[in-house]
Amino acid sequence: MRKVKKGDRVRVITGNDQGKEGKVLTIYPEEERIIVDNINIITKHQRATQRMREPGIINRPGKIHISNVLVICPECNVPARIGFVFAEGRKMRKCKECGELFR
Repeated sequence: MRKVKKGDRVRVITGNDQGKEGKVLTIYPEEERIIVDNINIITKHQRATQRMREPGIINRPGKIHISNVLVICPECNVPARIGFVFAEGRKMRKCKECGELFR
């Protein structure tokens, strides 16, 4: 079980986008990287292909390292460290700030 999951709200704590918040779109566990909505925007020059008819310059979010973000607790709405606890017969995540269990 990972501390950051798809759909979590996170805040970037270091780098060019420090202080920005966004939703996790994709996780790459083998690389320990994630893609967050509207964070680390990169420019891609794309040529026309049979699948993609429109050529041009496309802006899209790039990968960032998972250690550069903190999960925003859904209960207390602050960026917090996450721990694990066995509750309700399964492993759950726990906010270290307010102590609430979630997903």
